[in-house]
Amino acid sequence: MLCRIVIIGFAVLWFLSLVILAIGTFGWFGQEQDPLSGVYVVLLGSPWIQFIGSAGLASPLVGIVAPVVNLLCLVLACRIFGSRN
Repeated sequence: MLCRIVIIGFAVLWFLSLVILAIGTFGWFGQEQDPLSGVYVVLLGSPWIQFIGSAGLASPLVGIVAPVVNLLCLVLACRIFGSRN
């Protein structure tokens, strides 16, 4: 049950960070365009964004998709540790 809450919570945070990124990038809802609006996506995608960036493969799409790796790690950990009950 706790694993499901953590996974859903992480997915919701990722969705909200993408919404904040879109609002700040395109200036929706009367907001000024902000180059730092993607900081939450970067935080959720750590350490994969730093790893890919140091390899020279950085792009905005990689930054947006990097939190999926952390989400998959959470799902895998929940399946491994959840099956021991």
